Amino acid sequence: MSELTLQERCALTRRVMNLLEGWNLAASDILRLLQLPETIKARNLSRYREDDCFPDDPRVNRRLAYLVRIEDSLHTYFPRNPEMRHLWVKRGNKHFNKRTPVAVMVEDGESGLISVLSHLDCTFAWDLTGSKAEYGNR
Repeated sequence: MSELTLQERCALTRRVMNLLEGWNLAASDILRLLQLPETIKARNLSRYREDDCFPDDPRVNRRLAYLVRIEDSLHTYFPRNPEMRHLWVKRGNKHFNKRTPVAVMVEDGESGLISVLSHLDCTFAWDLTGSKAEYGNR
């Protein structure tokens, strides 16, 4: 994501902040989920809603990419029902041992983001298993 312009990075920041706030995440959970630097405090998150961009850090960038793909997958699952996109992440899911997808993402960190994305997007899971590489070699 380092190749993004400043405007694109700020637009991505607002997009992700809107997504996370739509999921009703607390500021502390947003900090934990995004792995923002420790110098950024919960009270400072409001600056990302309007003016500032998330730091260009590889850990943050990976997590932003996962969240964008999760959001896109939810649009695919529920193309005509935006309310369900927000409800799905807040409901217990048997795939996650009755934990909510939001809890999986916040509590398990990057592996939780990967688990939720793999559940929603079979192409992502396929890429992870190495199937893509095996298929290309045939």
